[in-house]
Amino acid sequence: MKPMKSMKFQASSNRPSSNSHFMSKRGRPSSPPTSTRPPLTPPRKQTPNPTSISKPRTHRSLSFSSSSSSSPLQWHPLSIPISELSLPFTLPTGQTFRWRRTSPSAFSGPIGPYLVSLRHHPEPNSPVSFLLHNPSFPSSAAAVHNALRDYLNLDVSLADLWRGFTDADERFADLARRFGGGARVLRQDPLECLFQFLCSSNNNISRIEKMVGVISAFGESLGSVGGFEFHQFPTLERLALVSEQELRDAGFGYRAKYIVGTVKALQEKPGGGVNWLASLRGLELPQVIDALCTLPGVGPKVAACIALFSLDQHHAIPVDTHVWQIATQYLMPELAGKSLTPKLSSCIADAFVAKFGKYAGWAQNVLFIGELPSQKLLDNKVGVSKSAKKKQRIKKAAVELPLEGD
Repeated sequence: MKPMKSMKFQASSNRPSSNSHFMSKRGRPSSPPTSTRPPLTPPRKQTPNPTSISKPRTHRSLSFSSSSSSSPLQWHPLSIPISELSLPFTLPTGQTFRWRRTSPSAFSGPIGPYLVSLRHHPEPNSPVSFLLHNPSFPSSAAAVHNALRDYLNLDVSLADLWRGFTDADERFADLARRFGGGARVLRQDPLECLFQFLCSSNNNISRIEKMVGVISAFGESLGSVGGFEFHQFPTLERLALVSEQELRDAGFGYRAKYIVGTVKALQEKPGGGVNWLASLRGLELPQVIDALCTLPGVGPKVAACIALFSLDQHHAIPVDTHVWQIATQYLMPELAGKSLTPKLSSCIADAFVAKFGKYAGWAQNVLFIGELPSQKLLDNKVGVSKSAKKKQRIKKAAVELPLEGD
């Protein structure tokens, strides 16, 4: 729903009102919409194969306890406490849709060519640890550690940010007491982030995950963990082989046109689409929003998500219905009862920046998480007990993780 620069978020009021983007939610947790289309191929237990053009790939089923060299897989500490990184408050809350919970305390997902698991230790204030599942990949634990630090934005101190946010806003202070910290903003690969949020328009988290799983399956297989298949995100060249009809057949609906159109638009960018997206990290926020909005299916709200979660625009504010409700309840009550328009969206973004400063997007992200259903939010928190039945269900779907140093 990563990404200082100009402190004014400009939402172009003359953009077409396919700005259902303003009213779409960053992966809203509502019931799946009714549809007569065939259900999407789920990314669980078998690799999605939505089209006939998918080339055969060598599948690797990865064990948590041993590698191809028969040496044990090793957990490595990130040396960052839960107050700086809470996995349940960071990975499954609408920034990315490529991670899966593979044990009660661990999440697994791809970061570039690496397939990793991240987990919290049961002991209080113990560091988060990571496990590399494809150790035969020619890289060291140090390289994976650096990739994780970049992806998780670990150079930004949450403690420093949250102190300022808490002083600035009573609602944030209340959430800070409940959460205890740890809700980070990611710094994703821009290409990967762009196509994930093209799937997010007027959608819910479950369906977005399925769509992103279908797109990801065009990339190289990285293996499986806990019954979930993982892939390196496909290249732009690989995505160019996917037709609009194939995506429609996989359940993408009108989003299929946007995905195919965006692939073509990126291929036509001088220097290539990947380099063009990376170059946006050096621009001011209004320029970034305007540039992204030239892509099919990208409106100001989706552009703000991409800017915040991948392009170092830390004060970008994705204004959806959740953020609109937050603003009218806590920030700008005088707007209650009005309809959300591009002009009001820009006013709301400016109000967030005025209150929280150049990292306003990080504060807005916490307020957004605070609007998610309480059971999803708090029951997922590390250390919160679950029913024995739910524990058993999770254990059946997950493999046993090795202890630190095993």
